[in-house]
Amino acid sequence: MSDKGKKTQRLDKILSHMGVGTRSELKKMVKQGRILVDGKTVKDSGMQVNPETNVIEADGERIVYRETIYLMLHKPPGVVSATEDARDKTVLDLLRKEDRVFDPFPVGRLDKDTEGLLILTNDGPLAHDLLSPRKHVPKTYEARVLGKVDDEDVQRFKAGIQLDDGYEAMPAELTVFHHEETEEGVISSISLIIHEGKFHQVKRMFQAVGKRVVYLKRVAMGDLQLDTELPIGRYRELTADELACLRK
Repeated sequence: MSDKGKKTQRLDKILSHMGVGTRSELKKMVKQGRILVDGKTVKDSGMQVNPETNVIEADGERIVYRETIYLMLHKPPGVVSATEDARDKTVLDLLRKEDRVFDPFPVGRLDKDTEGLLILTNDGPLAHDLLSPRKHVPKTYEARVLGKVDDEDVQRFKAGIQLDDGYEAMPAELTVFHHEETEEGVISSISLIIHEGKFHQVKRMFQAVGKRVVYLKRVAMGDLQLDTELPIGRYRELTADELACLRK
């Protein structure tokens, strides 16, 4: 088979993958003359086309075909990092229909009440690399902690904290920004870089030193930083440079 033959696909498969319509809806669109390939009206929705070289238009809009999608979401609290949930709103519920057709999934999890950077993609190999325990991809958090976080805590985190189930967490980089007196007690504003992703890990690390996280936000994953201009609950596609950061 020629290279050209390998790259051709059914037109209706391409358009349904891009969320233009179902197979039956696309047949109707073809009958109505609403789909063009290379400027010519399509007669058969099952015709073979090359999405890389043929110009495909539906209702006057050019359809740019692609297999993968990479999204940066500023996850809000109250939303679960899952593809479906019987009780709670999921991060997929925040996506537009045209992005959901790619079947993206969250790369890792943020707790329901945690906000911040969450990557959604349908690129399984990339997600595997980012989550693999062997890769130790660093994750950076900012938090407000009830209790005075001090230099002793910094050293304990650096040495590796033992969690409540006996697990020895890897060394983590804790930075204390400032302390604030409140009615509840001293609130410490901190930054923490961890190299693994155990369940509720940041909260459990601070519990181990007798303190409680009252606000948590992930601001970076590897070299990828959360876009500070991205409003909470909103998302956008990753740029080529940002995707390169993730692939490092």
